[in-house]
Amino acid sequence: MLLHVSASPSGSASHSRKAGQAFIAKFREIADIIITERDLSRRPPPYPDQTFVEASLMAAKERGTRELAALAYSETLIAELEAADLVVIDTPMHNFIVPSVLKTWVDYVVRPGRTFRNTPEGKRGLLSNRPVFIIIACGGSFSAPIGREQTDFLTPYLHYVLATVGLHDVFTLRLENLRRGTAAIEQAEAQATAWIIDQATRWQKRQHGGCRIL
Repeated sequence: MLLHVSASPSGSASHSRKAGQAFIAKFREIADIIITERDLSRRPPPYPDQTFVEASLMAAKERGTRELAALAYSETLIAELEAADLVVIDTPMHNFIVPSVLKTWVDYVVRPGRTFRNTPEGKRGLLSNRPVFIIIACGGSFSAPIGREQTDFLTPYLHYVLATVGLHDVFTLRLENLRRGTAAIEQAEAQATAWIIDQATRWQKRQHGGCRIL
C-alpha cells in the first residue's frame, strides 16, 4: 500500500501536487499497488485541542471513553502510516516551513508511547522503517547568491520528525524558483520527471532483490 499525503491548497495549480500525482502514476505503472489518499487541504485536520493533548500524554490504562474519542483521528492517521509500504508527501513551502495542515498531521502522528518512546538515549521510533518520498515546491530560490537565497527549514524538519517515529529512509525532491517564469517551471518539471523515474527504477530493483526498503 502507498500512502499519499498532499498538503497544497492550490488545487490543480499546485506544482507539488502535480509532481506527487506524477509520482503516483509512475508507481501504478510498475506495481499493482493500492493507493490511500490523505488530502490535507481538501479535508483539513482539526487542530489538536486540550483533550487530545491530555489524552496523548496519559498512560493508556488511565484513558476513558472521552480520551479514546479524542485520540480516534490520530489513530486513523497512524494506522495509515503503519499499513503503508511506502509514503509520498507532496507539499509547498510556506514561510520557510511546512503548511499548517501538514504540521497538524505531524502533531497527530508523532505521539509519545504510540509512535515513539523516550529513552535515556533520546526518542526512539516505534514504527517500522519504510521509504518516504518528499516532494517540495517553492516559489523562491535556495541557490541564489549569498544574501539572497532562501533558507530551507522544511526539509530538515520533516527528516527529523520522520526519524523520530522510526522512518529513516527519506528521499527528497526540492523544486525551486516556481514563481520565476516559464523557463524555471519547465526546468523544475524536467527535474521532477527525472527524479520520479530514478526512484521508480530503484524501487523495482529493490523489489526484485527481495528487499522492501530502499
